[in-house]
Amino acid sequence: MRMRRRREALGVSQGRLGRHLGLTFSQIQKYEKGTNRIGAGRLYQIAGFLGVAPSHFFEGVDSPTGVVTALPNGSARRDEFLVLNEAFSGIHDAETRASVLALVRSLAGDGSHPRG
Repeated sequence: MRMRRRREALGVSQGRLGRHLGLTFSQIQKYEKGTNRIGAGRLYQIAGFLGVAPSHFFEGVDSPTGVVTALPNGSARRDEFLVLNEAFSGIHDAETRASVLALVRSLAGDGSHPRG
């Protein structure tokens, strides 16, 4: 799921990712649906192409059972949180991240000041 969200956020097709990895788009589909497991080496290649660390695909997982913690209640809110987190993680410029954080805090009515 995280692989698909990151790929889509970057506007990369399954075919393009597959070509980069020497795979078919159908193999990428199987990875994204969870039909086929992704080996560690392949996950490393995918992470590199998508511009994230391999650990990106495991953020929020606190146990081998795959239990995700610290997400808002409700399926819609959880999905929004994940999409927002993916997009925010893609911002590489520290100043831009700080600006986005300040905007979100102001919209949420959070009176705290940005941390330097």
